[in-house]
Amino acid sequence: MTERRKLERIDVDEVAYMFGDGTSLRCRVVNMSEQGAAIELPSKQFVNPTFRLMLERNRVVYSCRLIWASDNRIGVAFE
Repeated sequence: MTERRKLERIDVDEVAYMFGDGTSLRCRVVNMSEQGAAIELPSKQFVNPTFRLMLERNRVVYSCRLIWASDNRIGVAFE
């Protein structure tokens, strides 16, 4: 499979929270770059097409757009 990302993703293991529709969901960022991230969810579930993501460690908040979903992982682009 051809790599389509413009920037290499760095492996991380960061606790984060997804929010945006009045609810929040604890998740784990498994890798990220300046343009996006792969996120592991606690279980397979519906994710809104756009949401906000806050990293627990430094409280940085990203606006995200869903790019792909597979089982309990999703890929997002930062807006």
